[in-house]
Amino acid sequence: MRASKVLAKIRDGRCARVVALGHYMPFYVRYAAHFGFDAIWLDLEHRAMDAREVQSLLAMCHQYDIDAMVRAPTTERTKLYRYLEDGAAGLLMPLVADAAEAHRIAQAVKFPPVGNRGIDGAGLDADFALGADNFTEDANRETFVFAQIETPVALDDADGIAAVEGIDGLFIGPADLSLRLGLLDSGPSLDEAIAHVADVAKRHGKAWGIAGGGPEEWRKYRQQGAQMLIGAGDFALTGVLGAAKDNFDKAFDE
Repeated sequence: MRASKVLAKIRDGRCARVVALGHYMPFYVRYAAHFGFDAIWLDLEHRAMDAREVQSLLAMCHQYDIDAMVRAPTTERTKLYRYLEDGAAGLLMPLVADAAEAHRIAQAVKFPPVGNRGIDGAGLDADFALGADNFTEDANRETFVFAQIETPVALDDADGIAAVEGIDGLFIGPADLSLRLGLLDSGPSLDEAIAHVADVAKRHGKAWGIAGGGPEEWRKYRQQGAQMLIGAGDFALTGVLGAAKDNFDKAFDE
């Protein structure tokens, strides 16, 4: 079974470098691998790709040896582990409410004795049934699940979520979390929430990550122990087009 680059970085005490992708752009997989990123985050929560497009991108990630982390649009158990069967290295689960929901997710995507995932053994993850006999052990070891902390309720239960066996990390959704914290009469700031999640992850021996930011923020998050940071996304292509427009303006004196 293919070894996860994200998990290798985490186990080595390092930080995984991730880029986001929300549209069917096969070339993007090759570029991300070429520039040394550890994973591509396929955002299926807010973007639409059909099943065959997702399968194609997951296969390309295997071809170019880069992890695919799917942000799933569902918690339906068979759909979750089909992403893994089709080659995803991990799942990023949005808006996880509490430890009970985290436990249900872990049960769906981890094999016994950790969870209750159904065995197929004929997907891309098992080399289409040509894989090793210890496939279930390999799959539990080389796939990961990050639970997104995006609500005050989840923040309050971060300890419980982190304690769930089969949950490999916590991931802060700063936009959703700051929106909801801002609706409270009193409560922690986003910075305080980040510090709390970082502390919880450390105490439970779990990784944590966050979206957004730039070099200064990443340096700060890394000092707080972050082990998954998102470096860019396909929407950054607006910068390429903006620069091209400026170059044309200069060339034509317009």
